[in-house]
Amino acid sequence: MIGARAKLDYIACMFADFLTRLVRPDPEPLVDTDARLALSALLVRVARSDGSYESREREVIRRIAEDRYGLAPDAAERLVTEAEGLEREAPDTVRFTRAIKDAVPYEHRLGVIQALWKVVMADGQREPEEDALLRLVASLLGVSDQDSNAARLAVSRG
Repeated sequence: MIGARAKLDYIACMFADFLTRLVRPDPEPLVDTDARLALSALLVRVARSDGSYESREREVIRRIAEDRYGLAPDAAERLVTEAEGLEREAPDTVRFTRAIKDAVPYEHRLGVIQALWKVVMADGQREPEEDALLRLVASLLGVSDQDSNAARLAVSRG
């Protein structure tokens, strides 16, 4: 019992430290593992935005982690689990995405928008809440409507 509690305390401190670094006024560029976690947490946030976080959406996020970061299935699973925890603790979407924008290069943010569209379309439906959040996220990440639309079209074509 004490071991489990200590592990939870450690994880909470890890997330608190990460979020503090991410949302400070002048965030440093994220190291690869931090960027993976932050961007995966954003995928989880979009998946949860319609009030339903289905196994299909989670599976798409896991596959994105495997493909995008070259992770083995068990490492991708751990990343998604950590991202789910981070997403619960992360500040509001505006602060969270602005912090990512400041810390992640533009070309990586374009890939994130495409991955976000994959998550939105994972359950076969585009919910108004998901569309609204994705428009907000794209804007806050500094990605144009045209680039976001191109990413959506690329995803929908398969």
